[in-house]
Amino acid sequence: MDVKGKKAVIFGGTSGIGLAAAKQLVALGAEVIAVSRNPEKAGEVPAGITLKQCDVVDRDAVQALLKECAPYDILVGAATGGARALGPFLEMDMDGYKASFNKLWGYANVVRYGAQYLPDDGAIVLVSGAPARKTRPGQVALGSVGGAVEAFARAIARELAPRRINVVSPGVIDTPMITLTGEERAAFYAKVTGGNIIPRTGTPDEVAQGILFVIQNDFVTGTTVDVDGGALLS
Repeated sequence: MDVKGKKAVIFGGTSGIGLAAAKQLVALGAEVIAVSRNPEKAGEVPAGITLKQCDVVDRDAVQALLKECAPYDILVGAATGGARALGPFLEMDMDGYKASFNKLWGYANVVRYGAQYLPDDGAIVLVSGAPARKTRPGQVALGSVGGAVEAFARAIARELAPRRINVVSPGVIDTPMITLTGEERAAFYAKVTGGNIIPRTGTPDEVAQGILFVIQNDFVTGTTVDVDGGALLS
């Protein structure tokens, strides 16, 4: 796919990985609608990016927004859907565990109500995470949800064809989602990435390059692309 002149809708497109993908698409000549619950957190955005407000787990709102934005060529799901539960499962608040799956429900809403407006050569990209296939202590919720996202994409790829769907799986990425600052932030990242083959955090731009790859490569569907510094092998 040559993205120049194409139109993309990115849920979770106002910060972190989603915003980086939006900026890269615009730099290549695409038009982007960046969607989130709090669009103002995007700050100043380049010309070519339009901000929209929508809660990805609000089914009616997602349907209305996608109808308003149609037609488009690219759909990206990078929204977390809200808070995610961390810690040992046997001590976990079950409502928190259940709420972690809002990421999956949000993606399901985007695909269910958005695919109908894609052309035959359209592309969908969802973002999961390395815990989907290598779950560390305290990441049961993250691993469960990420695994479900990846299984969902594989299961629906044939049904969506010739439209394509793929998943990009980031490792530990330096995004605003981590609220630590200064030395405390640096120490946390050093601890969680020190055993990786590439022992550092990734950047949103590096993950966005993975998103661009599965959008532009017309011979890729139903798969997961890892952008994780070798975390799965560490």
